[in-house]
Amino acid sequence: MAQLIRDNPIAAVIVLCEFGLWALLGAGLVARYLLRMRRLGAVLLAAIPVTDVVLVVAVLLDLHRGAPATAIHGLAGIYLGFSVAFGPTMVRWADRHFAHRFAGGPKPHKPAKGSTEKYQAVWQEWYKVVTAAAIASVTLLGLIFTVAGPEQEATLYWWIGRVWLVVGIWFLAGPAFEDRPRDAPQRVTR
Repeated sequence: MAQLIRDNPIAAVIVLCEFGLWALLGAGLVARYLLRMRRLGAVLLAAIPVTDVVLVVAVLLDLHRGAPATAIHGLAGIYLGFSVAFGPTMVRWADRHFAHRFAGGPKPHKPAKGSTEKYQAVWQEWYKVVTAAAIASVTLLGLIFTVAGPEQEATLYWWIGRVWLVVGIWFLAGPAFEDRPRDAPQRVTR
């Protein structure tokens, strides 16, 4: 792992952005609930998307300076898509659990298996995967059309195909075989 990071600075940026995300999340929750500094907690939690901006700028600069597009550059686009699509949900989940554990908040609700709520939750999760794939695809296409040279394009296009493969696999592993309860609506809303 250390060799990969030394050889590819974008891998280091991805690791630092992931670390930054968790550090900001933890610091924000500690400030909000343990230190009772709600405003500081809100600022720290609101700063989480900055890590995504740092990652995109790093990839843009790396490709612009002529670095060969690698799997790490594609992975950065995928990381961005999933971070944007799942980030707010993850922050809300962590906030509820932290509040319950450390601030006397209510126990987080988990939908019962086989319930309409669980059925809708599985579909909503899959919609987030589709959103993540769309964001990742747009990001990678943006890199292709703005900074990538002809020798860099193929790798980035390859990642677009892979992210949509993940969408298909997720569909088969989740909502495709989820039993719809009788009282569930015909169409699941986002």
